[in-house]
Amino acid sequence: MYAPSSSTEKSYRFATGALAAGACVALLYYGRVFFITVIVAFIIAFLLEPVVRLFMRMRVPRGLASFLACALWLTSLYLAGLGVYIEAQAFVDDLPVYGERLNQIVEGAAIRVEGFQENVYKNIVPRRFQDRVPVAAPTVAVRGKRAPDAIAPPAVQEVRIQQEPTAFLRYAYDYLQSVYSVILMASFVPFLVYFILSWGDHLKSRLIVTLEGEPRYTVMKALDGVGDMVRAYVVGNFLLGLLLTVMSAILFGAVKLPYWPIIAPMSGFLSLVPYIGLPLALAPPLVAALPYSTDPTVYLFLSVSVAVLHLFALNLLYPKFVGSRVHLNPLVVTLALMLWGMLWGGIGLLLAIPITAGIKAVCDHVEGLEPYGKLLGD
Repeated sequence: MYAPSSSTEKSYRFATGALAAGACVALLYYGRVFFITVIVAFIIAFLLEPVVRLFMRMRVPRGLASFLACALWLTSLYLAGLGVYIEAQAFVDDLPVYGERLNQIVEGAAIRVEGFQENVYKNIVPRRFQDRVPVAAPTVAVRGKRAPDAIAPPAVQEVRIQQEPTAFLRYAYDYLQSVYSVILMASFVPFLVYFILSWGDHLKSRLIVTLEGEPRYTVMKALDGVGDMVRAYVVGNFLLGLLLTVMSAILFGAVKLPYWPIIAPMSGFLSLVPYIGLPLALAPPLVAALPYSTDPTVYLFLSVSVAVLHLFALNLLYPKFVGSRVHLNPLVVTLALMLWGMLWGGIGLLLAIPITAGIKAVCDHVEGLEPYGKLLGD
C-alpha cells in the first residue's frame, strides 16, 4: 500500500511542477515588456549603487545621492544620444552617395552573373544547339480555299483586386500599440531606478525583519551575491567594450573610415554579443566604407582587424574581465541564450547571461540549492 501512494504522490508532484513551469513560461512571454523593464531597472540600479555609496560617504543623504546618481546616468545617456544624433545627421546627408554606390554594386553583380551564365551556356551547351534559331511554321494554304485568319483570343475581363483598408489599419494599429507599450514601459525605468536606489536599504531591512534565524542571513547573502554577480558581468562587459572601442577607433582612423566616432563604439560593443558578435561587429565598418573606397585591401584590412580584435577579446580578455566572476559553463550559456531569445527576442539574448548568473548566485547562497548552482557552474 505504501509504494502505490508514493508513486501517485511523485506523479502528482511532477504534474504540478510541469504545470507551474508552463505557467511561468507563459507569464514571462506575455508579460515580457513588464519583466524586461523591471530587470533592466534593477541592473541599472546595481550599477549605480557604488556611485550612491560614494556620495553617501560625502555625507549626502541617500535620497539626494540616488537623485545625483540618476542625474549623472541620464546626462551620460543624453550626451551619448546627442553624439549619435549629430553623426546620424551627417549620415542622412550622405544617403544619396550610399544609394549610388549600392546601385553600382548591384549592377556590377548583375553583369557578372550574366557573364557567368553566358560562359556556362557557351561551355556546356553544344555549339550546334547554340546556333539553332527556332523558325515559325509556315501557313499552308489549301487549293481553292483561303487560309483561315488567325482567331483572335477572347477578351479577358479585367479583374481588379482591391486590398481592404482595414487590414493595413489593423497592422498599423498593432505596430503603434506595441511601440507605445515599449515607450511607456521605458519611461518608467528612470523612476524605478531612483526608487530602487533610494528605498533599497529600507525594503531590504523590512524584508529581513519578516524573517527569523538562519533565513535572514541567507537572504542577505543571496541578495549581495546577485548584486555582485550582475555588477561584475555588466561592468566587465562595459570595460571590455570600451577597450574594443578605443582599439577599433585607432584602426578605423588609420584608414580614414567615415563616421568612425560612432562606428567604433558600435563595432566594439556589438562584438560582445554572444555567438553572433563577429558578423555584427563587421557590418558597421564595412557599410561605412562602401561609398568612399573601392579598394579591396581596405575591406580586407577592416575584416581582418575586427576579427582579430574579436578573437583577442573573446579568448584572452573576456575570461579576466567577466569569466572569473560569472562561472557559467558553455552548455548552460547556450541553453540560456536559446530560452531567453525565444521568449524575449533580441533583448533576451542580451539579458540571458546576467539573469542566469543571478539565478546561479541565488543557488550558491541558499541551502538546499547548492547542487543546482554547481550544475550551472563551470
